[in-house]
Amino acid sequence: MQLKIHYVFKSKNIQDVWFESSWMNNHSIVTMIDEIERTGRVQELKVIDELGHEWSKKEFFKLNRKLNEEPDDITIFFDGGWMKEEKRAGIGFVIYYQKSGEHFRIRQNGQLDFLEDNNEAEYAALFEALKIIEEIGVHSKKISIRGDSQVVLNQLVGEWPCFEDHYNRWLDRIEEKIKKMQLILDVEVISRKDNVEAHKLASQALEQIPISSHKVI
Repeated sequence: MQLKIHYVFKSKNIQDVWFESSWMNNHSIVTMIDEIERTGRVQELKVIDELGHEWSKKEFFKLNRKLNEEPDDITIFFDGGWMKEEKRAGIGFVIYYQKSGEHFRIRQNGQLDFLEDNNEAEYAALFEALKIIEEIGVHSKKISIRGDSQVVLNQLVGEWPCFEDHYNRWLDRIEEKIKKMQLILDVEVISRKDNVEAHKLASQALEQIPISSHKVI
């Protein structure tokens, strides 16, 4: 979660001045509040997140204790593969996140039948990854989504139109999940080389090699 501080600086010689910090994480916000309050001239301090929520200093420190116990700095890598002859899909995704000062990685794959093409497999992989981050307690966060499917990611952010009914069904489910969790998305199309972990998991699913792990790294 990215946050910023908004406060009034009480000047001795000129009128009061409003200041607003740049975006930073909750740990930096704690340090910043301590430093500016040492001046003895700070009033009406509030903390604002990327969704526009506001907290007083007291409310923020209560929130911060909760934030330290929740997943943060979440990145999803996803991929899908499809065997036309068998109409069998393999999906794979990797999720990186931090919690309580530790770094975690989730790796998971799976098989799906009766999908129509590779792009639908990509959509399914992303949807399954979103289900997992919901299960680990992600809510009201900015998350990064990385994949090598231009179709899926450009349609997800609305840059490309979606005319295919089977894609729209996945888009509706994904958008509903994002709305439910109140997520802000940072989406980027990456190369296959940079998506090798998720691609390997999807390939292993097609080879009927199940993978499921969740560990500290």
